[in-house]
Amino acid sequence: MSAQIKHGTLVISLDFELYWGVRDKRTLEKYGHAIERVHQIIPQLLELFDKYKIKATFSTVGLLYFDSYESIVPFIPEEIPSYDDANLSPYIYLKKNKDVINSQAQYHFAPKLIELISDKSQHEISTHTFSHYYCLEAGQNVEQFAQDLEQAVKIAQKNGHTLKSIVFPRNQYSKAYLDSCKEKNILCYRGNEESGLYKKTKFPLLNYIKRIIRFSDTYFNLTGHHCYSQIRDENGMYNVKGSLFFRPFSKKLFFLEGLKVYRIKQMMKYAAKNNQVFHLWWHPHNFGSHPEKNFKNLEKILIHFNQLQTKYGMESRTMSDFIDKQS
Repeated sequence: MSAQIKHGTLVISLDFELYWGVRDKRTLEKYGHAIERVHQIIPQLLELFDKYKIKATFSTVGLLYFDSYESIVPFIPEEIPSYDDANLSPYIYLKKNKDVINSQAQYHFAPKLIELISDKSQHEISTHTFSHYYCLEAGQNVEQFAQDLEQAVKIAQKNGHTLKSIVFPRNQYSKAYLDSCKEKNILCYRGNEESGLYKKTKFPLLNYIKRIIRFSDTYFNLTGHHCYSQIRDENGMYNVKGSLFFRPFSKKLFFLEGLKVYRIKQMMKYAAKNNQVFHLWWHPHNFGSHPEKNFKNLEKILIHFNQLQTKYGMESRTMSDFIDKQS
């Protein structure tokens, strides 16, 4: 299975997760402000995408469809993920924090935002699994993932959405998990960058060095343009590989912001001139700490897209567009 690209293409995907995506690493006390601002950020993103005629994929955690702890309970899978690290399980968090979840719904639920995205028919509502499931963490198994994915499909269908693509939380996946997606007719996924710098090893020191280089790659061309001319995967699915994470504005590294935007523009230009795909991704909550700065950078990128569209015929597509158009 393959899809040949006929025009330069910009793909934007957003990992829409609220607190479910950072719950095991950050506290609401320290990061809640960024999570809460997503309720303003999503409408701003939609407005900006409209302005520059952008189609985006909103990869959505299934738990965001609900509005209370009680509404989730009937959808909890029969077999929940048995992570060795219990802190990874959202179901333990759910059980221990019923009152917090209900009283602080803005951090956990977003049915109105999902509806707002859905009203813009050019965008795609994709899945980020039901519970922000970690496919490669110790203890869980593919059968548990299949149950999680089934609940994601059910809650999406209940709200009139057909899931066609998936973004795996923390980019964790393997062939067995892709096969599980295919069984649910989810035929498209965001794969990882092909550079060896983006692959983990068994050696912590080497992984740390790679992380430093990946960070530098955001600002300087150390690993190439990360663009590609075919969408294909031997497992029978469409792999719309990520090209670059849109790193949020950093107050400490403000002097590098121009280089970051320039790096993205050059990657986009390369894709446009060579009929290839450039796939930019981030989380809406990444814009939460410095929204004005982040939106300013994003608008520069979208203006550049319009220029490339005029000059080279560059297109904007969702991830699942490659299934439908196959070219």
